[in-house]
Amino acid sequence: MHYDVLVIGGSGIDTIVQVDELKVPDSDSVGVPPIRDYVAHTGNGVALGFHALGLRTRFIDYLGDDHLGRQILDRYTSVGLDFDHLPAPAGTPRSVNLVDREGRRFSFYDGRHPEDLLMPMSFYGPHLDRARHVHLSRSHFNREIFGEAVRRGTPVSTDLHAWDGVDASAEPWAYGADFVFMSAATVKDRAPEVLRQIMARGRARIAVATDGANGCHVLEREGAGEVRHFPAVRPERPVVDSNGAGDGFLTAFLYTLLAGGGTEDCVHAGAVSGAFACTHHGTHEVQIGREELARATERTLTA
Repeated sequence: MHYDVLVIGGSGIDTIVQVDELKVPDSDSVGVPPIRDYVAHTGNGVALGFHALGLRTRFIDYLGDDHLGRQILDRYTSVGLDFDHLPAPAGTPRSVNLVDREGRRFSFYDGRHPEDLLMPMSFYGPHLDRARHVHLSRSHFNREIFGEAVRRGTPVSTDLHAWDGVDASAEPWAYGADFVFMSAATVKDRAPEVLRQIMARGRARIAVATDGANGCHVLEREGAGEVRHFPAVRPERPVVDSNGAGDGFLTAFLYTLLAGGGTEDCVHAGAVSGAFACTHHGTHEVQIGREELARATERTLTA
C-alpha cells in the first residue's frame, strides 16, 4: 500500500489543567475543573488531522509499553489510523499543559526519549519508500531521515514549534525540510527575519510562522521573495483551548497544497482549521473533516 503522507515521531499524552490565568497563585493549592489525560503531541495531531481529511496516512513512532502507550494504541484503533511503532526504552512521552480561561496554554514537556536514540532505517525505510510526502516531527530520533527522504525525492515538512531562530538543535529540521512551519510565540516581531533565515540557510520551498489571532507570516522561495502577512480567521464558536491549533493549521495547509491549491488557498484552509481546533476542549479530540473544512472555508469567504 502507498501512502499520501507518512508521519514520523510525536505521539504522547497531554494532561490538561484548566486555570484562570497562566501564573502560579500565591498559595500552596488551588481548585481546578476536572484534570484529564488526552492522546496528544504534534505527530499525533498531524497524523489524525491528515487521516480526518481523507488522506492515506501512516504514522510511525517510538511508544512505551505502559498505560499511556496503551491509551494511544486504543485511540488509533478506534479511529482506524494506520500506526506502527518500536518500543520506547524510557516510556511514553507526556506533557502537563495549563490552559487559561482565554484558551491560551503553557506546556511542561517530558520528552523521555534518550538523546542517543535514533530510528533505524530498517524500520522506517520501507514506510518511506511508499510515501508521497513525509512529515518529520521535531523528534531528535528522526533527524537523520532528511537525507534518506532527499535521496528518494520525497518532499518533507516539519514543525519547529516556538523556535527562537538561534537554538542550533532545531537546525536539522529548520534547514532540512521543504515545508517549514513554526510559531511566532518566541520570536514575535522577528518572525519575518527568522523565515528569511530558514530560506537562506535551508532548502525550504515555503516557510510559515503562525501567530495565533494575529494570523500568519508566509515566505515562498519562488516569486517576489517577500514575507507576506495573512490575517487570522475568526472562530465560528467560542475559543476554549488553543492546544492543537498549530497542527490543525499545518494539516489543512498541506492537504490543500497536495491537492494542487495555491498559497492563498492553503493559508486560508489552515487558518480555518486552526480556528476550528481552538473551539474544542483537549488537544486533538476533534479534527475537522474534508467536507466540514470545505463548508467552513466557503462560509468565511462569503461572510
